[in-house]
Parts: sequence; structure tokens; C-alpha cells
Amino acid sequence: MNKSKTITVKGTEITIIKNGNSDYISLTDMMKAKDGDFFISDWLRNRNTVEFLGIWESIYNPDFNYGEFAIIKSQAGLNSYRISVKEWQDKKNAIGLKATAGRYGGTYAHPDIAFEFGMWISAEFKIYLIKEFQRLKDDESSRLKLDWNLQRTLAKINYHIHTDAIKENLIPKELSRQQINFVYANEADMLNVALFGMTAKEWRDANPKAPGNIRDTASLEQLVVLSNMESINAVLIHQGLQQTSRLKQLNSIAITQMKSLLNSTSMKKLQ
Repeated sequence: MNKSKTITVKGTEITIIKNGNSDYISLTDMMKAKDGDFFISDWLRNRNTVEFLGIWESIYNPDFNYGEFAIIKSQAGLNSYRISVKEWQDKKNAIGLKATAGRYGGTYAHPDIAFEFGMWISAEFKIYLIKEFQRLKDDESSRLKLDWNLQRTLAKINYHIHTDAIKENLIPKELSRQQINFVYANEADMLNVALFGMTAKEWRDANPKAPGNIRDTASLEQLVVLSNMESINAVLIHQGLQQTSRLKQLNSIAITQMKSLLNSTSMKKLQ
């Protein structure tokens, strides 16, 4: 189970977790919205519930145990019939319901089944559950689309990284021999020097009242170059280059890339 997310339905906070590629909604949390005594085991005793779960599993689960299901189906609705979520999950090789322990412990269900369970709370609750779940998925889709567009734009920028045009503003200064020969113990600070011309401490001493750190104040162009430099530095380390040699190369790369980015029309559109 992966990290959870939550939605709020009619004032009730409901946990959603990832199991593989599927979302699972907490029936345990949904129960908090139900008036009076009602348990998930009560819902599982109902014949209509058993039939619904069996049909769902037959469509989506090739490993579903039909033999065990036939026995359960014949007993569903009888006063003597009792089954837990764990038994349903284990004996039938079912995947639609999950009984979990630990941090996100409780009973979870695939959205198709959770929506059906929502009807047992109230028709209104079911409608709002579907609405809030869809809103969550729309938000996730929008974020993925934004990330994809950003990556696509950065790819275009990197493709044009070796084009000509030069602007003087924000371009790193070439380091002096004395700076290059100075060994920076911290690799992150070495990148700071190559791009910004100073260590994090030197920036803090020069800007004692500024919020954040040297990288928090960086421009978008500088952040792109910094990301590229981190990858290049890793390659140079694997090649066995000493830090002074890497610093000289990275400073040269920072100057070249900043010149290119500051004249990039793609970068201007991104901003």
C-alpha cells in the first residue's frame, strides 16, 4: 500500500490509498457518516451485496475462487451466515475488498464497490462521494498534464542549449584561478560557486535579512542549469575527475547554458 490521500464527503474525511495501479477507498472511514449501528459485516451478509461482489470479481479478477463463492452465495441472507472482509479476501482470492493493518489500517474497497457501499449510507452520500472522488482524479490529471508540459518545454530548452545568442544579465562570471584551486568540501557548494560565484554561507553573510537560501532566490534559468549541472557532475565524478577540474568545467558549462537560456523563446513562454 502506498501513501494515502483524503477527500471530504458531507463533512466526513475519507482515506484513499493506492494498491498497485488502483485506488482503494476506506469503507471504515465512510462508516463514520452512517447514523445508528451499522457494520461492514452487516453489509456483507446481504444477498444483493454478495451477488454484486461476485459479478465484479468475475469481470475483473481471473483468479477469483468460484467454488467458494457458490457456497457463500447459497448461504447469503440466512441468519446463520457470517463472513468477514478478511475471509472474503482470503478464501475467494478476491481483490475488490482489502482488509489492511498498520498505519492505514481498516477496510478498503475498489471505487466501484465503495460507491455501491455508499448507497447503504445514503443516496446523497453516494452522489457526493462520486463527485469528490472525480474531483480528486481531475486534480491528479491536471497535475500530470502540467508536469508533462513542463518536461516537454525543458526538453526543448535543453535541445537549444548550444545555440548562440548571448545576454550579459545573470550569466555566471568566469572563476579566477584562486577560486578554482580552492577545494570545496561540499559538492552542493561547489555547484553554487560554479553557477552563482559564491558558497551558500557567503550568500547568507551578504544577505542576512533575506528569506530562504541562495537557491530559493534563483531564476528559472538558473534552476534549469543547476539541474543540468548536477547530472553532469555525477558523470564527471564517475570519470574520476578531481573537484578542482570538475569546478572549472562546470563553471564553463554554466556560462554557456545561461547565455543560451536567456535568449530562449521557449523559456520566455514558460515564464
